[in-house]
Amino acid sequence: MVSLLLAGGMSSRMGIDKALIEINGESCISRVVNSLYLSGLSPIIISISDVALIKKYQILLDPSIEVEWSIDLEKYAGPIESIIENLKKIGSKYEFVQLATVDVPWITEHFFRNLQDMIGNNDDLIIPTDGERRHPLLSLIRPKNILKKLAEGDRRPLNIQFSELKHSTLFESKDILKNINNPHDLI
Repeated sequence: MVSLLLAGGMSSRMGIDKALIEINGESCISRVVNSLYLSGLSPIIISISDVALIKKYQILLDPSIEVEWSIDLEKYAGPIESIIENLKKIGSKYEFVQLATVDVPWITEHFFRNLQDMIGNNDDLIIPTDGERRHPLLSLIRPKNILKKLAEGDRRPLNIQFSELKHSTLFESKDILKNINNPHDLI
């Protein structure tokens, strides 16, 4: 199984690159990559906005983990465009693709394994929720049907588009799913 880690955002609300923020001495990108890897989700395709980020990020990652770099064709176009672009590259090579973002430093290997265990045979995806909010960018997806849906050009939020497909829901703690968007989220 492969994973697609979205790391190409501007981090404008945070003011600094979220991938580089350290939590307990480890960068966000390293924390998420390690959780993906330990749950068997490799290779890890890291989607970035600029080729210069490869050197910055690569030194933070365990060199034994198989990482592939994908440069967004259009800088800062957004997560939907990045997902479409990368799913087209991946093609039908994998039955499942695990989506992830660098701004969820408390995500765990156990969380990713639960998604793998809980996706239904007829589901296009499984969407995690904390009971109040869905987290579509942490979904485990079947790429063919997701790409077909997203390629329609619908500009509605991913959460709405994903909920229209056949899916299951995984309930998870807010502490695990918490993402960091501004400095206050680190407190």
